[in-house]
Amino acid sequence: MRKRKANYKLLSVGTGVVAGAAAISIATRALARRRRYRLSGRGVFITGGSRGLGLLLAKEFARKGARVAICARDAGELERARWELLRSGHEVFTVVCDLGVSQDVDQAIARVQQQLGSIEILVNNAGTIQVGPAEVMRPEDYQESLDTHFWGPLYTTMAVLPQMRKRREGRIVNISSIGGKISVPHLLPYSVGKFALTGFSEGLRAEAAKDNIRVTTVCPGLMRTGSPRNAKFKGKHRAEYAWFSISAGFPLFSIGAERAARRIVAACERGEAEVVLSIPAKLAVLLHGIFPGLTADAFALGNLVMPSAEGGTSDSHLGEDSFSKLSPSLLTVLNERAARRNNEVA
Repeated sequence: MRKRKANYKLLSVGTGVVAGAAAISIATRALARRRRYRLSGRGVFITGGSRGLGLLLAKEFARKGARVAICARDAGELERARWELLRSGHEVFTVVCDLGVSQDVDQAIARVQQQLGSIEILVNNAGTIQVGPAEVMRPEDYQESLDTHFWGPLYTTMAVLPQMRKRREGRIVNISSIGGKISVPHLLPYSVGKFALTGFSEGLRAEAAKDNIRVTTVCPGLMRTGSPRNAKFKGKHRAEYAWFSISAGFPLFSIGAERAARRIVAACERGEAEVVLSIPAKLAVLLHGIFPGLTADAFALGNLVMPSAEGGTSDSHLGEDSFSKLSPSLLTVLNERAARRNNEVA
């Protein structure tokens, strides 16, 4: 009887702690909504801003009156992005940068600060996607993912944090992925890099809060950005491109990139801790949190119908070099339109 009473007491204490934490979280979110971070006149630096979601984020921040700088590795893409933003009535500063090289990052940050003044908002958006079965992936595929998704954001963050701490304010937005919460078959290098970014982002939020710096982790599900054309495919690359591009463009499974960009900028204004984009992604995260074994088994079943490694190669092919009868097609029309709008096509 005493043991049962002790268990009830522990249960009630635990319930009280959870309820108290939930109340504090709700109150904090309500306060954040009332105290929105003013974007007009702020210096914003967006990595991977030359196309896709990064370009749309640049447009949205500029529309809110921010002073925007974007970086990417491809000078031609950056120039096209600059003209696209100019046509929309927005000026932007562009800088070529390889985020996997710390010296490049330091030089890019210095140039942006010289042009814009302080960087008050950092958006770590640059990404790379390698698609294919684990058998054809090589260590360098994992290294590329970590260089882009973890080391790049680490370098940029460490470069801007001292000034943010000195000013005692700032915003850092890390664009992770649903793949940074649930590892997906045929996307292992991508998931490894995004898991690293999610962990870094969540821990940094806790540590930076004392200096009034808000870190937001964004985990989008499938988005219609047009990015499959510039992803890398291995194994049976045409079959891999077909399933990936069809999934990314299917309305019920994916979210429009313009809508995603607006939601991300709003989260930055509010200083939200985490944003999971799209209803399917939210449901997947919830289910995985409660029944991780069930989701793992579901993915194992799904993997049975995905392209096998047999007959494929470890050579990497861009999406635009992996077209087939299935893709592009009517099944991918929304993604094709997005690719043309978002500078994914030269």
